[in-house]
Amino acid sequence: MKELKLTIPIKPVTKKNSQQIIYTKGRPMIIPSKKYKDYEKQALNYLLFTTEYFNTPVNVECHYYMPTRRKCDLVNLLEATCDVLVKAGILEDDNYTIIESHDGSRVHYDKENPRTEIYIKEV
Repeated sequence: MKELKLTIPIKPVTKKNSQQIIYTKGRPMIIPSKKYKDYEKQALNYLLFTTEYFNTPVNVECHYYMPTRRKCDLVNLLEATCDVLVKAGILEDDNYTIIESHDGSRVHYDKENPRTEIYIKEV
């Protein structure tokens, strides 16, 4: 069974809470904010040299270490992480046929060292 541990050593950012509305041809469209785009770019730089690729069912366990005790939404953090993993080419897709579960994922507090620790295991 393949396993992989990754660390993104920057403050986790949610995709959903960091959105902006633009108008295209008079219609509103929601796009990720500059804050999220910057996060995604930095996160991809940390994942750039990962050569593992998963296209079979996996459990993606994420531990988010936040710099404050402010409440945040775990589901939104997971969405951003999964999108980054797909964009980095580590996961084929983030649908239920590839990501079977997020068992064990949680949010922690670490003022000095905010980060995301990701554990991917084939199931």
